[in-house]
Amino acid sequence: MAKPIKKKSTKPSKTKVAKAPAKKRGRRVGTAALTPPPPLALGLSATVLDRLYAVVASRRDADPAVSHSARLLSRGLAKVAQKFGEEAVECLIEAVGGNRDALISESADVLYHLLVLWVASGVHPEQVWAELQRREGISGIAEKAARGGSARSLPLAFGLQTTKIP
Repeated sequence: MAKPIKKKSTKPSKTKVAKAPAKKRGRRVGTAALTPPPPLALGLSATVLDRLYAVVASRRDADPAVSHSARLLSRGLAKVAQKFGEEAVECLIEAVGGNRDALISESADVLYHLLVLWVASGVHPEQVWAELQRREGISGIAEKAARGGSARSLPLAFGLQTTKIP
């Protein structure tokens, strides 16, 4: 005799499935353990900067003939800084001109060239993020006052008769 076929219930199961604890990933910079963002974070977020930094850093020793980042880095810090400055000026021009789409494009160029400058200078994004986090919640006026006059005295150190940085 054949067994009757059971109908599957359409009600959702009330059984809870326990999730395994997430594994912590981290890398060490100095003595602090930092947890990087997921390698393929979805959606629009600043994690794209961490991923782009990793790509630029990986190109440091690449062939300048096949990698734009390698070509920039091979020219040295002064040229990398000059290129960053040029891109920043282009960004400012588009902002003042009210060209929103061009401003977005030039902003991406500025961020890319800033990351190249960080790689050339040995600065890691985590260091900048930590500084931004340190400043979070502090008034810009109070933060600037706390820095003291070292930046203002820089032109005087070069013999210029002004406290404005030229």
